[in-house]
Amino acid sequence: MFSGQAVSLNALENDLVELILDLKNESVNKLNTLTLSELDQAVSLLESSDVKGLLIISAKPAFVVGADITEFQGMFSLSTADLHQRISETHALFSRLEALPFPTVAAINGMALGGGFELALSTDFRVLASDARVGLPEVTLGICPGWGGTVRLSRLIDAAAATQWMLTGKPQKAKAALELGAVDRVVEVSDLRTEGVSLLQSAVKGETDYLAKRQSKQQVLENGAELKAMAVQMTKKLDPNYPAPHKILELVSNHVTLPFAEALVSEVDAFVALAKSDAAKSLVGLFMNDQLLKKKARGWIKQATPVKKGAVLGAGIMGGGVAYQSASTGTPILMKDIRDEALKLGINTATGLLNKQIEKGRLDEAGKQKVLGSIQPTLEYIDFHDVDIVVEAVVENPTVKASVLAEVEKSVPENAVLTSNTSTISIDQLAKSVSRPDQFCGMHFFNPVHVMPLVEVIRGSQTSDETIARTVAYAAAMGKTPIVVNDGPGFLVNRILFPYFNAFNRLLVDGVDFERIDRVMEGFGWPMGPAYLADVVGIDTMVHADHVMQEGFPGRMGHDADVVAEALLDAQHLGQKNGKGFYSYGKDENGRRFKKASAVAQDLIDIRIKTKVELTDQDIIDRLMIPMCLETVRCLDDGIVETPAEADMGLILGLGFPRFRGGALRYIDTLGLDEFTRRAEAHQVNGPLYELTEGFKARLAEGRTYY
Repeated sequence: MFSGQAVSLNALENDLVELILDLKNESVNKLNTLTLSELDQAVSLLESSDVKGLLIISAKPAFVVGADITEFQGMFSLSTADLHQRISETHALFSRLEALPFPTVAAINGMALGGGFELALSTDFRVLASDARVGLPEVTLGICPGWGGTVRLSRLIDAAAATQWMLTGKPQKAKAALELGAVDRVVEVSDLRTEGVSLLQSAVKGETDYLAKRQSKQQVLENGAELKAMAVQMTKKLDPNYPAPHKILELVSNHVTLPFAEALVSEVDAFVALAKSDAAKSLVGLFMNDQLLKKKARGWIKQATPVKKGAVLGAGIMGGGVAYQSASTGTPILMKDIRDEALKLGINTATGLLNKQIEKGRLDEAGKQKVLGSIQPTLEYIDFHDVDIVVEAVVENPTVKASVLAEVEKSVPENAVLTSNTSTISIDQLAKSVSRPDQFCGMHFFNPVHVMPLVEVIRGSQTSDETIARTVAYAAAMGKTPIVVNDGPGFLVNRILFPYFNAFNRLLVDGVDFERIDRVMEGFGWPMGPAYLADVVGIDTMVHADHVMQEGFPGRMGHDADVVAEALLDAQHLGQKNGKGFYSYGKDENGRRFKKASAVAQDLIDIRIKTKVELTDQDIIDRLMIPMCLETVRCLDDGIVETPAEADMGLILGLGFPRFRGGALRYIDTLGLDEFTRRAEAHQVNGPLYELTEGFKARLAEGRTYY
């Protein structure tokens, strides 16, 4: 009947037709422009045919994973009117499918997400494989469902439940989908097509009322006031920086009492408004950046010799975390230390993390023992003869690290890769301690290892591609996101972080209250302000890294006043690790944890204030963000990182940069390079951290952006 590059129609017995989704040259089905065009042609043929029933099914392991997000940036850049028309056209297509003069069934395998689930919602019945998932994850991209999903799902199942599905964006299991009525049957995947045809035949014979099912998705609901009250309460708990959840609540609570056609129009209006928001541009951009990182990692992995056995030197917080992460993701690992009590601590750390997995129902006792059995604590190098990669994670001291690296190199195979989990020390400097510098690189994990997704893979001047490939492959096998960066003080993430801390110190000596600074920056979108972040990092760690950055970039990262963090360190205020930093930490009489401003910290700041400066909240934001953004620009200009996407993803994954802002370079683009220039020039009195780079000036003059 019809055969395209993504959609085909095949005639079945008894005047039934099968619409097969099979996007050529792709591993998954996506509702891209091609697929939607062919679907339109197929529906046109069906509208003028003598067909009695339609089954929609996928020839791939998943039904449809959603719209083609790679098309979003171009689509969202259309004018408001053109975008409205574009979305309305797909709405009209799905409504035509829904209005076919015969019953329709979607047989869903794998995943039906976003537009894929909206397509399935346009059919009369849905049969779901028992291991399949359905959902509307658009909120994670800063938008709402835009092809009828908010309307059809809220009328098909409980509107409050539908709203929760959309607010979380999480794929729903088959059991939940069936219980709520989002699907009609759940069957084993091997029976999916058979059951789909059976249900279709039942509807054709009149044994199942498909028109009643169709009408159930178009009914006007009567609990609008109740939903609006719920929306008001839920809105109070939402982050104002992310407009999509707010819009979804408002949209559903308003359109459930509207006629079906009007409700669909209101959804288009909401989608277009969100698609034009800065948050959507940033979040879609992050998705594209993530795809780039995965593509680059796959390229390295193809070149890599797989890691069958690893080793970590040091059983402290970082070493124990690396051992746990490696073993829990399937790569056995040796954990060496010079003290037996340290090894016990490392095993206890891993045991505690595994126990939490058991408590959450994600692991059983057998699984726990398997992971622990994959961690071999040792005081000797005797079993290092067959390791493929070593992660050195001893104290952050170049002399100690150099000694340990030289020592372990004698005990590993000649083709083994050595890495250092240093956060600041030059890889080229450490490479002088090994005889095979081409097989050495940095592998910088972030704390806590089991939580933080980023690993910086640092290439020294002599590091080979084979070494980078194996290290990237190992990081990926551990479930981490590796970003390859070049050597330099602070590498990528810490180099960008410390101008921010430097600017923070300047605000303190200008008399700006650190609690206010934290509130302002948390309002900007950071998970914590700079004072609290310093306490979490550790004041001693912060001071050490700051010295490295001052030595590496003395003209820019030196301080123009006393450093408050150094005074805190002298006063034995280490941050959270000893309960004293910018804040004091402890438990009250009821056992509840508290955090309050430290009087000692305030006294140390007060005696260092030169002249109190009156600043607006925006001044505080600019004073902190401009140095961070410009250092990101410098990292790109200096070749520390290859692309804007990698620079921004390093900040998102390593520092918790506000996702809705997309990273430092995306933030510059959102402001506009001319506006960023105006702000930077207004603050250049505060020193070289605020000076525009030549690369930035050239980009500004040429009218280019970073994306």
